[in-house]
Amino acid sequence: MNSPEINVKKESLNSVNQLDFLFKPKSIAVIGASSKELSIGNVIIKNLVHYGYTGKIYPINPKEPEIRGIKAYASIFDVPDNIDLAHVIIPSKFVPQIIEDCGKKGIKSVIINSAGFSEMGEEGIALQKAFLAKAKEYGVRIFGPNCQGIINTDPAYKAYCDFTFTFPEPGAISIVALSGGVGAFIMQSLFDLEIGMRMYASNGNACDISISDVLNYYGEDEGTKAIILYTEGFKDPREFMETAKIVSRKKPILAMKAGRTEAGAKAAASHTGSLAGVDIATELIFEKTGILAFNNEEEMCQAAMAFAAQPIPKGNRVGIITNTGGPAVIATDELVSAGLVLPALSERAINILKETMLPEASLGNPIDVVATGGGNHFRSALDVMMDEDTIDSVFINFVTAPFTDTDEVAKNIVEVNKMKRKPIVCNFMTNLSMERFQKTAKILKDGGVPCYSFPTTAAKALGALCKYHKLRSRNIGEAKKFTGIDKTKSSEIINDAKDSGKFLSSDKVYSLLSAYGIPVADWRIASDIEKTITGANEIGFPVVIKADAESLVHKSDLGGVAVNLKNADEVRAVVEKMKKNFDAEDLKFFVQKFLPGGKELIAGVSAQRDLEPLIMFGLGGIYVEVLKDVVFKIAPVTELEAKEMLSSIKASKLLDGVRGEKGIHKESVIEIIQRLSQLVTDFPEIKEVDMNPIMAFHDKAFVVDARIRM
Repeated sequence: MNSPEINVKKESLNSVNQLDFLFKPKSIAVIGASSKELSIGNVIIKNLVHYGYTGKIYPINPKEPEIRGIKAYASIFDVPDNIDLAHVIIPSKFVPQIIEDCGKKGIKSVIINSAGFSEMGEEGIALQKAFLAKAKEYGVRIFGPNCQGIINTDPAYKAYCDFTFTFPEPGAISIVALSGGVGAFIMQSLFDLEIGMRMYASNGNACDISISDVLNYYGEDEGTKAIILYTEGFKDPREFMETAKIVSRKKPILAMKAGRTEAGAKAAASHTGSLAGVDIATELIFEKTGILAFNNEEEMCQAAMAFAAQPIPKGNRVGIITNTGGPAVIATDELVSAGLVLPALSERAINILKETMLPEASLGNPIDVVATGGGNHFRSALDVMMDEDTIDSVFINFVTAPFTDTDEVAKNIVEVNKMKRKPIVCNFMTNLSMERFQKTAKILKDGGVPCYSFPTTAAKALGALCKYHKLRSRNIGEAKKFTGIDKTKSSEIINDAKDSGKFLSSDKVYSLLSAYGIPVADWRIASDIEKTITGANEIGFPVVIKADAESLVHKSDLGGVAVNLKNADEVRAVVEKMKKNFDAEDLKFFVQKFLPGGKELIAGVSAQRDLEPLIMFGLGGIYVEVLKDVVFKIAPVTELEAKEMLSSIKASKLLDGVRGEKGIHKESVIEIIQRLSQLVTDFPEIKEVDMNPIMAFHDKAFVVDARIRM
């Protein structure tokens, strides 16, 4: 992992235009160019020449007069012309001086392919700090180090500033990947699918030019229609979120992150901490910023094909056209699973189809034009779907029957596709070893129709288009700021304990929650038996007694909680037993009103480094760690997000009431979540919060157990 200390503030150097020197260089110096065939310094020059780079190439090598037939120079200062971009492929110890030389030469962007920096420990970190200081002094932007580089397929540049081996056709998808290996694999996958690519960037250590910078650049690039992102984490999550929110509204970002298989975070004392897996924050960042997340790289690449060629649907209503039955059934199952619906066709549409279809055709949704259906039948079905106000996208199953003019079918599909009225995806079922059907396939490909070999694959791609529409249309609103908050009292409690690293005592926990208007069951704190009984009498029986000390966390596991105590004698017996069982100097007794009969819920907080806290909600009580029916959101949580939390747990139907039971008062729980979000947003010193259980009734909700760690 890269050290956070080696970052430099980009300030005004972060402008999009300055990255033109990286992605659109008119001249490139290769510092460390080599005549050795398999060296990086040779491969980069070879790739630039092979790909048809339109600018000037300046190999820098003090011992070679030329490299790959191109005049070499002993130093960049010997190059007579200006240089936009430099590749650096030299031992790490020489890099700080080379960056200073690049600055003096006026080079604005440098790709450091060399390794041996922050990934190698303290010595490497020191070298990285040194060259970053020189870069900042001279206004040089650094890409890398320990990276592949960039590719720009634009015919005006053809800049293959990379040592990989895939030479993509121009297209509309741009890739940014922290891992060069994964990035190269994604690029190869697109190439194998015959999907063109716009730009590529793999930035290694990312010490200066970040993923956020590249996303911002792609967002402003007119030729980029969709972005593929692969990351292994974010050095600056807040910067990424700010950038991604803007870019994802301009164009779709399809993303994957490594590390999904790790079961959870390191062991934590609270339920919330242990349930917040290491990857949950990235998933929530994607959700909050409108990024389309994938768990499967093949599905991501397949979906990218549709995003690069099709408009975004205006809703989730799909029309299906097929000339064979089975694949339509498979596609329907997958589309419905992805949240799409198949509306019935209007009477007007049915009447048109009766006039244009073969007698054997099925005139519903799906429209089955049957295997003998030709180009005119597909065209009529497509025109009907395009004219139906209740249809947002079209799914086609097209099997190349040997007794039909498949080229004519393809031409009609392409004609409608070029109108771009609604997105079209095609499950194209054929035998590509036959020259006849190769021609049909080429008509569809050249016509911009995304074609897939399996109905499930095609349906998943269309589902991704619809999901992006939903993400882009989702307005979560602003987090509510509650009035009547006692922030002075809260500050006193926080300041008294913020450096302790310990759990707050119960009286401080409940005082803090009350100061933020979070409803809690009536309580008292007592130091001995008689005061405990007095507190119980004041609250009113039945009561709960809890042993309270900083060293006690999961009190119920240790016999530190007694519920439904109905009189003073029961209270006395419980307290005497707790005094014998717990040898703690700060032992006190927390007395609380017993509130049986509600639904047990949990809400909590897990602090994240360099990111706003995570708010958790789910099914509570003693089963929370067994069932793990919880969801998370990044604070601050809006009312819409709080509502989504209640509806997205697996047990959400229980909250509505089942078998004659009344449902819970959701508004109270939603407000508790929002108030908790405001508390931890106001006081980032809070590391963990567990409110478990929250007892939710049909008319109200109360927190009956809580702990807070600073």
